[in-house]
Amino acid sequence: MTVSGAKNAVLPIMAACLLSDEPSIIDNVPHVTDVVTMMEILRRLGAFGALSGDRLTITPGRFQGTVAPYDLVSRMRASICVLGPLLARKGKAQVSMPGGCVIGPRPIDLHLKGLQALGASVAVEHGYLVAEAKQLKGARIHLGGAFGSSVLATGNVLMAATLAPGTTLIEHAACEPEVVDLANFLIQMGARIEGHGGPLIRVEGVSALHGVTYRIIPDRIEAGTLMIAAAIVGGDLVIDGARAEHLGAVIDKLCEANVQVEKLNGSLRVRATQPVRAVDITTLPFPGFPTDLQAQMMALMAVSQGMSVLTEKVYPERFMHISELSRMGASIAREGASAIVRGVARLSGAPVTAPDLRASAALILAGMAADNQTELGGLEHLERGYHDLERKLVSLGVELERISSNT
Repeated sequence: MTVSGAKNAVLPIMAACLLSDEPSIIDNVPHVTDVVTMMEILRRLGAFGALSGDRLTITPGRFQGTVAPYDLVSRMRASICVLGPLLARKGKAQVSMPGGCVIGPRPIDLHLKGLQALGASVAVEHGYLVAEAKQLKGARIHLGGAFGSSVLATGNVLMAATLAPGTTLIEHAACEPEVVDLANFLIQMGARIEGHGGPLIRVEGVSALHGVTYRIIPDRIEAGTLMIAAAIVGGDLVIDGARAEHLGAVIDKLCEANVQVEKLNGSLRVRATQPVRAVDITTLPFPGFPTDLQAQMMALMAVSQGMSVLTEKVYPERFMHISELSRMGASIAREGASAIVRGVARLSGAPVTAPDLRASAALILAGMAADNQTELGGLEHLERGYHDLERKLVSLGVELERISSNT
């Protein structure tokens, strides 16, 4: 099976299209509701997007809008990515405070710090971030936060800096592949960027950017979810498009758990022929173990041999899935920012509800390891970030039936 394009890469790249008057074409776009939401935000601003297959054409033209409204931004945290491009192109922006999955506090202070360093004034008024800047200017910016670097803040500052005269140095920048993909897109548009993929990014401002055709990287979180799915059912799965360089920590932990992972030419083969062993996991910014795979890995550890400790150092409150996994017979105890999981021989199917995007995938994986039938509510979360996941899991011999898209 083939991994879809990366949701977390395409959303800021869609926002980056606002940095030019010219149309841009984005290939390998996943069919998820977050992409639809971002298309609607761009439309409200005066730009237009047309999706045909997995190709998205965005035509910003001389868009005039500067307001990203609450009814759209409240659905998806990545909506805040329009803040940097709007400031760079229009000198002002009003963006509703972001929403998205409820996985604990995710402050926006680093976004504000970075944009203020570039010369913007930012205030919170009536639930909106109101920003203005007559002229952004290059600056030295430190983006380290209480829980490490911020992917979205790095992206916002990076986009704004491309059109800011002078040199911008982003210290403690996020190193995630999605940030690298955004930087590569901007470079193709004519931006002058160096150091992306490392903690220090250098940007030399240019006067204008142009439209491009660009292909999004594969989704490493979807790939990791499929890898864990193969492990939880004792399967043998080849995942085309999965990039080993994006999944090093995941591969390491699965191998430690007694799962075989073979690196092929542009693919990964995952085989689980032996009982899965319990392993300890700590989520960290890239290249550490991704927080977006913590819930899925917890489902696997719930049916492993032994006891594991999963520690969340990116979003310490991201444990809402524990109660739902426990309903299925998992033995999990939370201790602060850690979850102690004692593996059981088998889970028991039960009605459960997904509290957020990644938990929805974890509960499906848990259902794959459970006796009898599991009914999952909250599919709207799953649809935000996974394209055609059900069909891909069926190849592992799983029986899945969608009762209603509004479950």
